[in-house]
Amino acid sequence: MAFAFGYHPTPARLGVSAEEFHLTLTRPAVKAGVLEIELQNDGEDPHDLRVRRIGGSHTFTIPLTQPGKRRTLALHVRPGRYRLWCSIADHRALGMQTDLRVR
Repeated sequence: MAFAFGYHPTPARLGVSAEEFHLTLTRPAVKAGVLEIELQNDGEDPHDLRVRRIGGSHTFTIPLTQPGKRRTLALHVRPGRYRLWCSIADHRALGMQTDLRVR
């Protein structure tokens, strides 16, 4: 299927809610392609978000996000599993990590 000049497929969207001490995704899986991730800090502490394909070496980052604020990141994802986590202090060890499936 060919796309008209200037046409870009709508990116998939994923919401991530960060609270002490867990991450909640708006969906467990997305399609491969461009993905917009929105981090919403619903907690009382600052949080960030790291994203890496399991088995991959590149980590994508949404920087420190203050309570009540949100930030977005657009990236291209390939099929596989991705790990998402907060890298602040010991938040990951306390349970702030989850996986996303890309199909």
